[in-house]
Amino acid sequence: MTKEEDLDRSPRRSPDHGRWKPVPMCLDVNDSGSQYDSRMGNVTPISAARPRVLEFFAGIGLARMGLEEAGFQVAWANDYEPDKKAMYDAQFAESSDHSFALGDIGKVKAKDLPRDAELAWASSPCTDLSLAGTRAGLAGVQSGTFWHFTKLLRELDYDRPEVVVLENVVGLATSHGGDDLTAAIREFNDLGYSVDVLAIDARRFLPQSRPRLFLVGAQNPPEDVAEPNSDLRPDWLQWVYGDKTLRTHRAKLPTPPAPKTEGLGEVVEDMSLNDERWWDADRTEAFTSSLSPMQRDRVMALKRSPGVKYRTAYRRTRNGVAVWEVRPDDISGCLRTARGGSSKQAVVRLGSKRLQVRWMTPREYARLMGAGDYDLSAARNSQALFGFGDAVAVPAVSWLAENYLMPLIRGKFASASEIQEAVANG
Repeated sequence: MTKEEDLDRSPRRSPDHGRWKPVPMCLDVNDSGSQYDSRMGNVTPISAARPRVLEFFAGIGLARMGLEEAGFQVAWANDYEPDKKAMYDAQFAESSDHSFALGDIGKVKAKDLPRDAELAWASSPCTDLSLAGTRAGLAGVQSGTFWHFTKLLRELDYDRPEVVVLENVVGLATSHGGDDLTAAIREFNDLGYSVDVLAIDARRFLPQSRPRLFLVGAQNPPEDVAEPNSDLRPDWLQWVYGDKTLRTHRAKLPTPPAPKTEGLGEVVEDMSLNDERWWDADRTEAFTSSLSPMQRDRVMALKRSPGVKYRTAYRRTRNGVAVWEVRPDDISGCLRTARGGSSKQAVVRLGSKRLQVRWMTPREYARLMGAGDYDLSAARNSQALFGFGDAVAVPAVSWLAENYLMPLIRGKFASASEIQEAVANG
């Protein structure tokens, strides 16, 4: 039996600002795998010691997968799409310590939310912010649900989670000249959170180009550490930290993995060359004919080359005409949904004088999102493609959770106030 000093959360709150008051506890682990405070004799299951999460706009649960890999426990989730909830239910077993509220977030009541959550995660709809969408911004019908999310945080009052995360497309940073990002940060500031803004591409973990923006709000922010040439806070985000009207911070984080340059071939399903899912000769010829001269030359060169290579292709509208474009590298383009204004992707098999094309499968979508073992047994093809195309990549969430969110909640970062106190005391 090992013993360690740790900081756990006490249900007692500081009367002046209503936050959790860290209380030193002496934690043991008994033979049944439960933690308890040896000074008090209180036995707590390990699952109960995991920080609890409110998962807004949960979709098919990929954020939950990443968060729980990092040691969190999602206690409550919400989404308004029945098809997504059906996939969520198939993936996650029913549990007495988790509930799912299906429906419009505008109808969710704060009184129905768990009051002991330490993290609120929101992957709010991005259609109005994406370059593939309408760019209506936070005032749009879809992305405007952000305000319902923050309304609930406001109504939680002193019970609001210590940390919040908003995940969205990078288009949020430029929507309406940056005004939408400013508005989101200011709203979190008004709720008592300092905000850090990170750009993380799923390509650092998977063979898919999928850049996303993560706003991390902290009631007790860590020390602000400026980092030149940051991988996580590129130059196009630096204006956020230069705006003195915003309360922001930059946590000192490890460097994420370098972006992948290959790997698509490793996630493509093993499929017979005679499988009926490969397009017939006429459709394949129409595909090839729609390519630009430069694209066609590159594709034909790959077709003539020895061995087998895989590429992804997607349809674009150029001058009012639908054409196909093939990525030049061994990386998938960003998986999207039809609602975002972009098409599903095709897989192109090239080499040894063969060229074959088919639609990407749901299992390939799952693998490209870091959820290769996701339960697809009850999902229709279109249902699965939409669910994954509208989600966040699992390893991007788990990396953020392991390196930032969990240390932040566990008090592993030196806070700005602690730094100031140390400096004042010499």
